[in-house]
Amino acid sequence: MEPDAATGAARTIQLPARYIRFGPFQIDQQRQEVTKSGSRLRLQGKVYQVLLALVEKQGDVLTREELRLRLWPNETHVNYDANVNTTVNKLRQALGDSCDKPIYIETVPRKGYCLLVQPEFTDFPAPPGPAAADIKEEASDSTSTPDAEASPKKTDLWITVGVIALIVAGMLLGAGITRLWIGHFDQTPLVAPWP
Repeated sequence: MEPDAATGAARTIQLPARYIRFGPFQIDQQRQEVTKSGSRLRLQGKVYQVLLALVEKQGDVLTREELRLRLWPNETHVNYDANVNTTVNKLRQALGDSCDKPIYIETVPRKGYCLLVQPEFTDFPAPPGPAAADIKEEASDSTSTPDAEASPKKTDLWITVGVIALIVAGMLLGAGITRLWIGHFDQTPLVAPWP
């Protein structure tokens, strides 16, 4: 066991460069912050440490045991499995990732987790130009999202209107048939009985 592993979670990972980029994300290790296309994400504490641990492994499996040793000292008594799951899920949520169709973090069953993208290490922050392009791309994505969400809402509206129209048509048809039926009996002449 490594000496750092024995001391547990207090260990802070320091990777070779100040800035780490992957996809639209940038990690500033000096400031311990993560940005997406220039907008700051709220990744703190253990969630931030999990991200750095995944980046440090760069495509290799980060085992659950390695995470436990990095995040919680040996003398800490917590439900490690539940806490690891919760922490990784918070990271996925912050990155906009999914465990069903992962883009950034893949779950390796019964082993751990793997970062799917290749990070880029640099001592210089991302230039404003590409971040603006990412924001424009996100804006175009966000403009298409309401349309995609509006389409099911419009469909639901039309289904509701259709059902109501069918109910009203059925009621009108029933009323019309009832009137004809009643009218038919009202018009039948009564035959006088034979004397």
